[in-house]
Amino acid sequence: MYDTNRKWYKDIAVYQIWIRSFCDGNGDGIGDLQGVLSKLDYIKSLGVDAIWFSPIYKSPQEDFGYDISDYRDIQPEYGTLDDFRKVVDGAHERGIKIIMDLVVNHTSTEHYWFQQSRKGGDDNPYKDYYIWRPGKNGGKRPPNNWQSTFGGDGWEWDDVRKEYYLHLFAIHQADLNMDNPAVREEVKGILRFWLDFGVDGFREDVITFISKANLKNGFPLPIATGIEHYARGPHLHEYLQEFYDDVLSKYDCMTVGEGPGLNAKNCLDLIGEKPGHVLDMIFHFEHMSADGLFTSWIPRPFDLKKLKGVFTKWQKSLYGRGWNSLYIENHDQPRVVSRYGDDKVYRVESAKALATMYLCQCGTPYIYQGQEIGMTNIPFDSIDEYIDVQTHNIAAIMRKLHFPEKKIVAAANAASRDNARTPVQWTAGKNAGFTDADKPWFTVNPNYTTVNVEAAEKDPNSVLNYYRALLALRKGSELMRYGAYEEYYHENSSLYCYGRMYEGKRALVVISFAKEPMAFRAPEGYELSEGRLALCSYNGRANAAGNAFTLRPYESRVYIWD
Repeated sequence: MYDTNRKWYKDIAVYQIWIRSFCDGNGDGIGDLQGVLSKLDYIKSLGVDAIWFSPIYKSPQEDFGYDISDYRDIQPEYGTLDDFRKVVDGAHERGIKIIMDLVVNHTSTEHYWFQQSRKGGDDNPYKDYYIWRPGKNGGKRPPNNWQSTFGGDGWEWDDVRKEYYLHLFAIHQADLNMDNPAVREEVKGILRFWLDFGVDGFREDVITFISKANLKNGFPLPIATGIEHYARGPHLHEYLQEFYDDVLSKYDCMTVGEGPGLNAKNCLDLIGEKPGHVLDMIFHFEHMSADGLFTSWIPRPFDLKKLKGVFTKWQKSLYGRGWNSLYIENHDQPRVVSRYGDDKVYRVESAKALATMYLCQCGTPYIYQGQEIGMTNIPFDSIDEYIDVQTHNIAAIMRKLHFPEKKIVAAANAASRDNARTPVQWTAGKNAGFTDADKPWFTVNPNYTTVNVEAAEKDPNSVLNYYRALLALRKGSELMRYGAYEEYYHENSSLYCYGRMYEGKRALVVISFAKEPMAFRAPEGYELSEGRLALCSYNGRANAAGNAFTLRPYESRVYIWD
């Protein structure tokens, strides 16, 4: 039996807010903290217990907040520290915890530290806050062949310092030199500031990139050349341990690290249940490539068997040894119902199937804004309609490789992060109820007239109400939160079936990914007549003859033996 090592973060569900597109409270067309405050009761009604805010700090917005210019203040478009205090207090009054985004691999080039660092000088305390190098060939060539993960060179020449600085992301996101003890002290100061403010934890952005092994040339890739030298650097655990020992261990808080380069085995020294773990959970990316080669920008048909294999590996590898984070959407991923589901004919049914698939597993679930109503990708006709810096950089690379413009647009329609960043669809009214302004900051998905919260609230069989039912099932069942996991029928490319077991109780989760009816028989040892049907994604009776029944398109069922 699993020693649950009970921590509060294991019993919660988290709702992610990408604030710019969540809700506009002051009528300027941009989502803000006033808008969040107005929706706290709605968020509570979902059955979640925490809000994770994507960055709301001061920022030039080159990468919409992931380029921070002041870690201790709020972006004016979103509000003030007083506004955030009201949100934190209002959330806590409702039993909702607050998770902040910690972005310390890099800062904006407009940050005071960078502006001082670029001056150089031996007596400059900020001189080595960033990774500077003189370059090769008399400064005409970058120090090595590293490429940005957003595309293009990973180095940028600075005319003030007369050196190159490293940026693993956009040009205006300069990488901090975490090998400098003064930089690590700055990070600890940021952690203390927000924990003392009252936040309950951090999602740590690309935290596995903070230690660079060396600056040798990397294996040539279209993007992210050099990643083998920094995806899991030699001092990663040491620096995270320092943050934990000196700050995080002093507070009742949680951490979830974004972990590019981590897998189900090499993550355990970071998140293991034994003493010495430095993070509570990580976000990995393996399950987000079931429709692409490494990324959905290089598409291939959705492969359910691959997806099941990844989930099963993580569930089995971490059980009793680490704690899983569960997600299928976030601000960096296209809408999942458009990727792994069917957003044309079976949008509602497939959105429910996808929700069942991951919310019934062991771990802490994360739900991204709009996911709970089945929001979809947005169809644009031109790259010019996109705003995301990553999308434009990748489009530029595809042009250099002579891809036709139609294929570039089609790839962006499927893969761009902007698909997840359209305004949340609250009503069928003006601007989907997101803003009273004449024009929102970004295009509203045209399907808002039918896909919106107001309509979903009125429909007992909506995606929204199904999410509520799933989250209520989790909250009321230790079996669903802590049970062991066993997959069945792995070779079936249209069926996902797994069991959960805990303290003599069992559950069976059955999910069809087929567009046609499909015969199903329960695995050996599961007598359906002895269990109870705890949840079904279709309205009306869910018939079974003996131990078999016919699954309707994208139907999900959860049986429980108490």
